[in-house]
Amino acid sequence: MGFAQVLSRAQAGLAAPLVTVEVHLGSGLPTFSIVGLPAAAVKESRERVRAALATCGFELPAGRITVNLAPADLPKEGGRYDLPIAIGILLASGQIETTFDPAGTEFYGELGLTGELKPVPGLLLAALHARQAGHAVVVPQANARDVLAAGAPVRALAGLADLTEEGMGLQHCVAAPADLPDGDVAAGATAHAGGDLADVRGQHQAKRALLLTAAGGHSLLLRGPPGSGKTMLAQRLPGLLPPLNGAQMLEVAAILAVAQSVGAGTGPGPQRSPVSALPPFRAPHHTASAHAIVGGGVAVQPGEVSLAHHGVLFLDELPEFDRRVLESLREPLESGRISVVRANQRAEYPAAFLLVAAMNPCPCGRHGLVRPPCRCQPAQRERYRQRVSGPLLDRIDIQLQIGPVPPEALVGDKEAAPEAGPDSARARELVQAARQRQNDRQGCLNARLAAGQTLAACRPDAASVRLLALAADRRGLSARAQHRVLRVARSIADLDGREGVIETDVGEALALRLEDSTD
Repeated sequence: MGFAQVLSRAQAGLAAPLVTVEVHLGSGLPTFSIVGLPAAAVKESRERVRAALATCGFELPAGRITVNLAPADLPKEGGRYDLPIAIGILLASGQIETTFDPAGTEFYGELGLTGELKPVPGLLLAALHARQAGHAVVVPQANARDVLAAGAPVRALAGLADLTEEGMGLQHCVAAPADLPDGDVAAGATAHAGGDLADVRGQHQAKRALLLTAAGGHSLLLRGPPGSGKTMLAQRLPGLLPPLNGAQMLEVAAILAVAQSVGAGTGPGPQRSPVSALPPFRAPHHTASAHAIVGGGVAVQPGEVSLAHHGVLFLDELPEFDRRVLESLREPLESGRISVVRANQRAEYPAAFLLVAAMNPCPCGRHGLVRPPCRCQPAQRERYRQRVSGPLLDRIDIQLQIGPVPPEALVGDKEAAPEAGPDSARARELVQAARQRQNDRQGCLNARLAAGQTLAACRPDAASVRLLALAADRRGLSARAQHRVLRVARSIADLDGREGVIETDVGEALALRLEDSTD
């Protein structure tokens, strides 16, 4: 008889609860049982472990082998438990010695039939929790680089054969730095795959709105005819955002690790390395379901709103999205978090993203243009716009109507007539300075100000208050809309380096929230 315990972790949303792999060797007919609510992939560990032990020269003990994954009521999924099960069997049978701290070392890895360790998705999250517990982690070599970012001591194994090689004992763990450096990695995040803002010709007001969106963390709706540059502008927004700091990088990487562990996380937008200083950019297709956007499914995986955390969520052709999908954005836009509840699971994910949406003025996209003229009936235009509800529009800070780019701006000599406004590098410097003012003043971006903080942070003068009151009366602005106008005005003042909000700031913020003027 023999007994051994090995530590590992499961995954439940952004939590990684500790799992104790208990192995008991008893007498009786040869059996190999795994209990503790294992999924199908975990039950199949028996065959992988059996073949891997034989290939690497170890013996599968005769008799009854019982593996318990405690706690028993926590679902266990994936191939990450192969290595701890194999280590437990070898320890219980005395085929290897305990050269590590069993109470402070966690094991992860999927075994191949030849004993090699295959990479496991989602280990960064487990390593972050291991670091908080003061544990070391043993992972496949393919996972070592990503897991090192978590700051836990890491030991990488190529396979079970490493356990028998001289000098490869598990007591030799590589210590990782306590925190991710903000220096070289973050400083190198000065470009984004979306391109440079200087490439956009014309659309000076739209570029100003983009700068304000980045500076204050505001949501933005661009409405204009096809080919006016809406998508091009949205793709350049991540390049205006400051690089993520160490804590933000790990938070974004943990969400991506959770998504990848359940088969999501890839999809629209440039593919990211697990730990990157570049803000994420997500652009789901308009046929995406509500589960894909806000999260859900059998495993309660994060949706696009969480994968865009600290980055940009771009919804092109906004009215073409399902109404239920658009309405599901209202809560995360307000709170910056999303709680996904299912019959047997609940998970809460961060969702502090910049929403950028684009839409045409009508189904044909020609409304307001002279040539060729729009042929849509007024009722058709109204039905098209009603696909986006008033409560959702009320939560969008900047709503801008843009027109087509004039030919002279599009094909003119760029050197003879340089574009007005900064390029992405200069714009990013302005955004960083504005965000620093906000953090020094209130500890958050202007878009995240609570209702009670808005007046204290904005400090509007008397003329600004009168202008806002007049606009609210004439246009029927809700209390939420008035607060959002003030927050945009605060961002305008921060970009221009002013301490308080003045009348021109409120006037510009109101101009950036105008409804369609072409009716």
